[in-house]
Amino acid sequence: MIAAIAFYVFAAILLVSAAMVVSARNPVHAVLFLILAFFNAAALFLLAGAEFLAMILVIVYVGAVAVLFLFVVMMLDVNFSQLREGFQRYLPVGAAVGVVLLAELGIVLSGWTFASGARAFRFAPALVNQHNTAQLGRLIYTDYILLFQASGLVLLVAMIGAIVLTLRDRTSSRRQVIAVQVARTAANTLEMMDVRSGAGIAELGILKPKQVEPPAVAEAGHGHH
Repeated sequence: MIAAIAFYVFAAILLVSAAMVVSARNPVHAVLFLILAFFNAAALFLLAGAEFLAMILVIVYVGAVAVLFLFVVMMLDVNFSQLREGFQRYLPVGAAVGVVLLAELGIVLSGWTFASGARAFRFAPALVNQHNTAQLGRLIYTDYILLFQASGLVLLVAMIGAIVLTLRDRTSSRRQVIAVQVARTAANTLEMMDVRSGAGIAELGILKPKQVEPPAVAEAGHGHH
Protein backbone atom coordinates (compact mmCIF):
# COMPACT_ATOMS: atom_id res chain seq x y z
CA MET A 1 0.00 0.00 0.00
CA ILE A 2 2.79 2.43 0.94
CA ALA A 3 4.72 1.54 -2.22
CA ALA A 4 1.66 2.21 -4.39
CA ILE A 5 1.05 5.60 -2.74
CA ALA A 6 4.74 6.52 -3.17
CA PHE A 7 4.60 5.48 -6.83
CA TYR A 8 1.62 7.72 -7.60
CA VAL A 9 3.12 10.65 -5.67
CA PHE A 10 6.48 10.45 -7.44
CA ALA A 11 4.83 9.87 -10.82
CA ALA A 12 2.53 12.88 -10.40
CA ILE A 13 5.43 15.15 -9.39
CA LEU A 14 7.45 13.81 -12.34
CA LEU A 15 4.69 14.62 -14.83
CA VAL A 16 4.14 18.11 -13.43
CA SER A 17 7.86 18.93 -13.37
CA ALA A 18 8.30 17.58 -16.92
CA ALA A 19 5.47 19.80 -18.12
CA MET A 20 7.04 22.79 -16.38
CA VAL A 21 10.37 22.12 -18.13
CA VAL A 22 8.84 22.85 -21.53
CA SER A 23 6.39 25.54 -20.36
CA ALA A 24 8.53 27.65 -18.02
CA ARG A 25 9.47 31.03 -19.50
CA ASN A 26 12.65 31.37 -17.45
CA PRO A 27 15.33 28.89 -18.64
CA VAL A 28 16.85 28.72 -15.16
CA HIS A 29 13.49 27.63 -13.73
CA ALA A 30 13.20 25.07 -16.56
CA VAL A 31 16.57 23.53 -15.60
CA LEU A 32 15.55 23.41 -11.93
CA PHE A 33 12.32 21.62 -12.84
CA LEU A 34 14.42 19.23 -14.96
CA ILE A 35 16.52 18.39 -11.89
CA LEU A 36 13.32 17.78 -9.92
CA ALA A 37 12.09 15.46 -12.69
CA PHE A 38 15.36 13.52 -12.56
CA PHE A 39 15.10 13.03 -8.79
CA ASN A 40 11.54 11.73 -9.05
CA ALA A 41 12.48 9.40 -11.91
CA ALA A 42 15.30 8.06 -9.73
CA ALA A 43 12.78 7.45 -6.94
CA LEU A 44 10.62 5.47 -9.38
CA PHE A 45 13.66 3.39 -10.35
CA LEU A 46 14.26 2.64 -6.67
CA LEU A 47 10.67 1.49 -6.26
CA ALA A 48 11.11 -0.79 -9.28
CA GLY A 49 14.24 -2.36 -7.77
CA ALA A 50 16.70 -0.78 -10.22
CA GLU A 51 18.95 0.95 -7.70
CA PHE A 52 21.89 1.15 -10.10
CA LEU A 53 19.90 3.12 -12.67
CA ALA A 54 18.62 5.41 -9.91
CA MET A 55 22.13 6.23 -8.73
CA ILE A 56 23.35 6.75 -12.31
CA LEU A 57 20.44 9.10 -12.96
CA VAL A 58 21.24 11.18 -9.88
CA ILE A 59 25.03 11.19 -10.19
CA VAL A 60 25.42 11.58 -13.97
CA TYR A 61 22.36 13.55 -15.04
CA VAL A 62 21.67 15.64 -11.95
CA GLY A 63 25.26 16.01 -10.81
CA ALA A 64 26.77 16.71 -14.24
CA VAL A 65 24.39 17.26 -17.15
CA ALA A 66 21.67 19.31 -15.47
CA VAL A 67 24.17 21.42 -13.51
CA LEU A 68 26.09 22.02 -16.75
CA PHE A 69 22.86 23.16 -18.42
CA LEU A 70 22.23 25.50 -15.50
CA PHE A 71 25.69 27.08 -15.66
CA VAL A 72 25.49 27.48 -19.45
CA VAL A 73 22.08 29.15 -19.23
CA MET A 74 23.26 31.49 -16.48
CA MET A 75 26.48 32.45 -18.30
CA LEU A 76 24.94 33.03 -21.74
CA ASP A 77 23.22 36.26 -20.62
CA VAL A 78 20.50 35.87 -23.23
CA ASN A 79 18.09 38.75 -23.83
CA PHE A 80 14.83 36.87 -23.28
CA SER A 81 12.64 39.86 -24.08
CA GLN A 82 14.22 40.03 -27.53
CA LEU A 83 13.68 36.31 -28.04
CA ARG A 84 9.97 36.61 -27.21
CA GLU A 85 9.44 39.35 -29.78
CA GLY A 86 9.37 36.88 -32.69
CA PHE A 87 7.13 34.35 -30.95
CA GLN A 88 3.90 35.42 -32.65
CA ARG A 89 5.62 35.67 -36.02
CA TYR A 90 6.86 32.06 -35.91
CA LEU A 91 3.79 30.66 -34.12
CA PRO A 92 1.99 29.47 -37.31
CA VAL A 93 5.08 27.61 -38.53
CA GLY A 94 5.61 25.97 -35.14
CA ALA A 95 1.94 24.99 -34.90
CA ALA A 96 2.06 23.45 -38.40
CA VAL A 97 5.14 21.41 -37.51
CA GLY A 98 3.49 20.26 -34.28
CA VAL A 99 0.33 19.17 -36.11
CA VAL A 100 2.39 17.19 -38.64
CA LEU A 101 4.34 15.44 -35.88
CA LEU A 102 1.14 14.66 -33.96
CA ALA A 103 -0.46 13.20 -37.11
CA GLU A 104 2.60 11.03 -37.78
CA LEU A 105 2.57 9.72 -34.20
CA GLY A 106 -1.13 8.92 -34.56
CA ILE A 107 -0.49 6.96 -37.76
CA VAL A 108 2.32 4.99 -36.13
CA LEU A 109 0.31 4.16 -33.00
CA SER A 110 -2.79 3.20 -34.97
CA GLY A 111 -0.86 0.61 -36.96
CA TRP A 112 1.14 -0.76 -34.04
CA THR A 113 0.62 -4.42 -33.16
CA PHE A 114 2.43 -6.61 -30.68
CA ALA A 115 4.08 -9.77 -31.93
CA SER A 116 2.74 -13.07 -30.71
CA GLY A 117 4.31 -14.00 -27.38
CA ALA A 118 5.92 -10.57 -26.89
CA ARG A 119 4.14 -9.96 -23.60
CA ALA A 120 5.80 -12.99 -22.08
CA PHE A 121 9.28 -11.64 -22.89
CA ARG A 122 8.86 -8.06 -21.75
CA PHE A 123 11.35 -8.52 -18.92
CA ALA A 124 14.66 -10.36 -19.08
CA PRO A 125 14.83 -13.34 -16.71
CA ALA A 126 16.53 -12.30 -13.48
CA LEU A 127 19.17 -14.60 -12.02
CA VAL A 128 18.88 -15.29 -8.33
CA ASN A 129 22.62 -15.48 -7.59
CA GLN A 130 23.44 -12.08 -9.23
CA HIS A 131 22.60 -8.58 -8.06
CA ASN A 132 21.00 -5.87 -10.15
CA THR A 133 24.22 -4.19 -11.33
CA ALA A 134 25.78 -7.45 -12.59
CA GLN A 135 22.61 -8.40 -14.46
CA LEU A 136 22.42 -4.96 -16.08
CA GLY A 137 26.07 -5.19 -17.15
CA ARG A 138 25.53 -8.66 -18.60
CA LEU A 139 22.46 -7.45 -20.50
CA ILE A 140 24.16 -4.37 -21.97
CA TYR A 141 27.66 -5.67 -22.64
CA THR A 142 26.68 -9.19 -23.72
CA ASP A 143 23.21 -9.30 -25.26
CA TYR A 144 23.09 -5.75 -26.65
CA ILE A 145 26.78 -4.93 -27.11
CA LEU A 146 26.42 -3.98 -30.79
CA LEU A 147 23.54 -1.58 -30.09
CA PHE A 148 25.48 -0.11 -27.16
CA GLN A 149 28.56 0.48 -29.33
CA ALA A 150 26.40 1.97 -32.10
CA SER A 151 24.81 4.44 -29.69
CA GLY A 152 28.25 5.41 -28.40
CA LEU A 153 29.41 5.99 -31.99
CA VAL A 154 26.39 8.21 -32.66
CA LEU A 155 27.17 10.29 -29.57
CA LEU A 156 30.82 10.57 -30.64
CA VAL A 157 29.81 11.82 -34.09
CA ALA A 158 27.42 14.32 -32.48
CA MET A 159 30.19 15.60 -30.20
CA ILE A 160 32.63 16.01 -33.10
CA GLY A 161 29.94 17.81 -35.12
CA ALA A 162 29.23 20.21 -32.26
CA ILE A 163 32.93 21.00 -31.89
CA VAL A 164 33.33 21.59 -35.64
CA LEU A 165 30.27 23.85 -35.83
CA THR A 166 31.28 25.97 -32.84
CA LEU A 167 34.99 26.22 -33.66
CA ARG A 168 36.06 29.69 -34.77
CA ASP A 169 39.45 30.30 -36.37
CA ARG A 170 40.65 33.74 -35.33
CA THR A 171 43.35 35.19 -37.57
CA SER A 172 44.22 37.91 -35.06
CA SER A 173 45.11 35.49 -32.28
CA ARG A 174 48.80 34.89 -31.61
CA ARG A 175 49.95 31.29 -31.81
CA GLN A 176 52.99 29.65 -30.32
CA VAL A 177 55.73 28.33 -32.59
CA ILE A 178 57.47 25.75 -30.43
CA ALA A 179 60.39 25.24 -32.85
CA VAL A 180 61.26 28.95 -32.82
CA GLN A 181 61.05 29.13 -29.04
CA VAL A 182 63.32 26.11 -28.56
CA ALA A 183 65.86 27.26 -31.19
CA ARG A 184 66.35 30.78 -29.80
CA THR A 185 69.70 31.72 -28.26
CA ALA A 186 70.81 34.20 -25.62
CA ALA A 187 72.31 36.47 -28.30
CA ASN A 188 68.89 36.89 -29.92
CA THR A 189 66.94 37.57 -26.75
CA LEU A 190 69.35 39.21 -24.25
CA GLU A 191 71.38 42.41 -24.41
CA MET A 192 74.13 42.99 -21.89
CA MET A 193 74.44 46.59 -20.63
CA ASP A 194 77.29 48.17 -18.66
CA VAL A 195 75.52 50.42 -16.16
CA ARG A 196 77.37 52.51 -13.62
CA SER A 197 76.83 51.77 -9.97
CA GLY A 198 73.97 53.83 -8.54
CA ALA A 199 72.91 55.18 -11.91
CA GLY A 200 70.05 52.73 -12.36
CA ILE A 201 68.85 52.65 -15.91
CA ALA A 202 69.35 56.31 -16.69
CA GLU A 203 71.71 55.40 -19.50
CA LEU A 204 68.77 53.77 -21.29
CA GLY A 205 66.75 56.98 -21.18
CA ILE A 206 64.47 55.93 -18.33
CA LEU A 207 64.49 58.19 -15.31
CA LYS A 208 64.93 56.76 -11.85
CA PRO A 209 61.95 57.08 -9.47
CA LYS A 210 62.28 59.82 -6.93
CA GLN A 211 63.34 58.74 -3.48
CA VAL A 212 60.68 59.95 -1.07
CA GLU A 213 61.71 60.24 2.55
CA PRO A 214 59.38 58.34 4.91
CA PRO A 215 57.10 60.59 7.02
CA ALA A 216 58.50 59.33 10.31
CA VAL A 217 62.06 60.11 9.30
CA ALA A 218 61.08 63.55 7.99
CA GLU A 219 59.28 64.50 11.21
CA ALA A 220 62.20 63.29 13.27
CA GLY A 221 64.58 65.42 11.22
CA HIS A 222 62.46 68.57 11.59
CA GLY A 223 62.13 68.02 15.32
CA HIS A 224 65.89 67.68 15.72
CA HIS A 225 66.50 71.00 13.97
